[in-house]
Amino acid sequence: MTDFPQSAAPAVVAAGAVEESRTVAAAAAGSRFAFEQLYRCHVGRVYGLCLRLTGHRETAEDCVQETFVNAWRGLARFEARSAFSTWLHRIAVNTVMVRQRRRGPELRLVQPWDSDAVDERQASEDTPPLDLEAAIAALPPGARHVLVLVGLYGFSHEEAADALGIAIGTSKAQFHRARHILAERLELSPEGI
Repeated sequence: MTDFPQSAAPAVVAAGAVEESRTVAAAAAGSRFAFEQLYRCHVGRVYGLCLRLTGHRETAEDCVQETFVNAWRGLARFEARSAFSTWLHRIAVNTVMVRQRRRGPELRLVQPWDSDAVDERQASEDTPPLDLEAAIAALPPGARHVLVLVGLYGFSHEEAADALGIAIGTSKAQFHRARHILAERLELSPEGI
């Protein structure tokens, strides 16, 4: 095993950021190839964000497609004041919020855990496995949105409030509410969530 100096990790991250900024610049100049690279790099996280916000696979897929279309159209206006991923996630959140205002919340929730595909180890245990994704999907929309943005994607309450069009205090209250609901459903301590 090779030992790398402690400064190697930040250098790798910085090199990745420089490469991404070049790719963003090329895409902004009209390179479809560069935009495809950005798409491939970010589509998984954008899909996860949309799925967790909507709680519905088909709606999430539509939102991902719309997010990247909007990103392509607005790329020339990207000012690089934040990371490209942050800008893209804001577009995704806005896309989801606009869709939900137009159509109302989806009624069907994500059921990511297939009970027929349970591992034999888990099947032999007395307690069912924790299904955090299903528990998150079942949260009330406001609490789910804040939990996903703040708890899973690392947005600050200020950023989440701005993206969702709510007050910072509301973001904090919804986050607190989400943690307590999850703790109750998963039979955990709220501090553990």
